[in-house]
Amino acid sequence: MSDPDLAALRTALARRIALRTESQNAERAPELRRYLTGEIAPTLQRMGFGTKLWDNPVEGAPPFLFAERIEDPKRTTVLMYGHGDVVLGDDAQWRRAASPWVLEEQGDRWYGRGTADNKGQHSINLAALEHLLATRGALNANVKWLIEMGEEIGSPGLRAICEQHKRELAADVLIASDGPRLRADRPTLFLGSRGCFNFTLDCTPREGAHHSGNWGGLLANPGTLLANAIASLVDARGRIRVDALRPPPIPDSVRRALAAIEPGEPDGPAIDRDWGEPDLTPAERVFGYNALEVLAFRTGNPEHPVNAIPPRASATLQLRFVSGCDPATFVAAIRAHLDAHGFAQVAVAQDRAEVMHATRLDPDHPWVRWAARSIERTTGIAPAILPNLGGSLPNDCFADVLGLPTLWVPHSYPACSQHAPDEHLRVDVAAQGLRIMAGLFADLPRSPADLA
Repeated sequence: MSDPDLAALRTALARRIALRTESQNAERAPELRRYLTGEIAPTLQRMGFGTKLWDNPVEGAPPFLFAERIEDPKRTTVLMYGHGDVVLGDDAQWRRAASPWVLEEQGDRWYGRGTADNKGQHSINLAALEHLLATRGALNANVKWLIEMGEEIGSPGLRAICEQHKRELAADVLIASDGPRLRADRPTLFLGSRGCFNFTLDCTPREGAHHSGNWGGLLANPGTLLANAIASLVDARGRIRVDALRPPPIPDSVRRALAAIEPGEPDGPAIDRDWGEPDLTPAERVFGYNALEVLAFRTGNPEHPVNAIPPRASATLQLRFVSGCDPATFVAAIRAHLDAHGFAQVAVAQDRAEVMHATRLDPDHPWVRWAARSIERTTGIAPAILPNLGGSLPNDCFADVLGLPTLWVPHSYPACSQHAPDEHLRVDVAAQGLRIMAGLFADLPRSPADLA
């Protein structure tokens, strides 16, 4: 089979990057809809897909695009997913490219907002399907698509859409692309994602600030109280100290999958080898275990400190958690721990951010073995198999609500500047991604019963 057309991918991606689909900006609502109706729906219709626009069940949230091409109901059916919204462009901060909204090629990189997350990734998958139809005349499978426009604001309505349209979204497997590869030179499969739970701690023992000379040593300092409360939750080396926030033992199949995995990227920060759970490898810490992170901490006025005991201290923390943990239990567990350690003055509350639940497909699952063989056949490289992504995405909607085995084939890499200025897609990774996706669809079994 010939290689897909990289130039055609670049042209399509340039059109999509030009649409300013910032879901965090309410003024962009028309652009969010236009991305679906004016760009993606026509692309799918040209490939013989029927398309429907589904209104979001969450009032004011952006719509969804559903598309399907059914060649033979007896054949394997694949559900694909992508999101067309992006984070804020942050235009003034870009240095290596002139604008986030113009696809700019420099060396082996395509710059633009959404090149890595997620326009570039679902554009690669669309281009692979176009290539197969152009060269074979058929996909030899049934394919459905679900494209949302609110992933960057927590995917409002996605779970409800999956519940309401469960029959229309029924499939044998999810194959989608998001997040980074393990490394730029290593094709990667990940099978789920860690969950994400944000919570706030607040300590306000009294109203108003008080002179530190007159009152120092007499009044409890909320900053000191809160710092020690946090230290009771996670120690100086990042080890979680609350049993209820730690996960179940790592399954043997997960340990085997991670045995040869070495996280990190030459362009990224050096890994702190002595950070986190002491008896785990770096791969197990990020892909097989929970991590408790302090995202923000504030007391007094950091920009202009004064000689006063502040009235308040607050912090936002985040627990990234793996499958087997129930986020509904976290606040009660933290409250009980703080009380038991003398921090009754510290209030705890779940943050307003949406909870993303943890999912993980068994690395020994037949669909995983099939995908790994196909990727290695296409590239000559055995893919890294990650039981779950270290980050979070709404995979629970597909794994739990729709009951699908989930295969994620990322086309980005850790140093892509995702969510930052100068976001980019590496051209060599994109080209390999095109071949991988075309190969996966060429290798699809006639039905799941035919999986070896």
